Amino acid sequence: MQPKATRNLTNDTLTGTDIPMRILVVEDDKDAASWLVKGLKESSHIVDHATDGESGFELASDGNYDVLVVDRMLPKLDGLELIRRLRAKENAVPILILSALSDVDERVKGLRSGGDDYLAKPYAFAELLARVEGLGARKLLDPKDAKLRVFDLELDLLTRTVARGGTPIILQPREFKLLEYLVRNAGHIVTRTMLLENVWDYHFDPQTNVIDVHISRLRGKLDKGFATPLLQTVRGAGYMIRAH
Repeated sequence: MQPKATRNLTNDTLTGTDIPMRILVVEDDKDAASWLVKGLKESSHIVDHATDGESGFELASDGNYDVLVVDRMLPKLDGLELIRRLRAKENAVPILILSALSDVDERVKGLRSGGDDYLAKPYAFAELLARVEGLGARKLLDPKDAKLRVFDLELDLLTRTVARGGTPIILQPREFKLLEYLVRNAGHIVTRTMLLENVWDYHFDPQTNVIDVHISRLRGKLDKGFATPLLQTVRGAGYMIRAH
């Protein structure tokens, strides 16, 4: 068995890790599995593959994995049942569920079965990789380093929750990632290019309006109803989180 990687995440981000993780992919579609395993290995991770739910459950029970990627519909043992059995054994390994079933009810079922994240097919590999590395980093995160604070804003990196002045703020995964990056750089200007490369993993024309849309939405959730605005636009430069 490969030795498990450890690291100090105090000053790290939760994505783009350069520390190899042990990942188990449970996917019965041969082509999809081959593509996924290849991509994860090329991203420097150590990957095992199971072709059905029963073998996936056995490997997950015996192996020291950092993250599982589990298809929703598997032969021999359904993906959600696999997860329920692992949780019943108090196995807390982070799990990303993959599924062609993308409606809200199915997502809720997946999360309630014990999954930590849910990604609908078809998906972009870059997004899957970001989610897998985010889950792995959460597992390795020291609880004392799990919270980020600016003024009356608090982000909990383990539970992926946000509160301001004690009031919960509901964010979508991309909004949380955007806010986390801004908070980690609190007091410093973050350019559009920096956001595209570190939040979206894109390297293209920074004039695209994807940032404007997300910043506007995040500002509405973050500052509405509060006397002190936190998300500032620095004209001609970028954005900044600060309390004045």
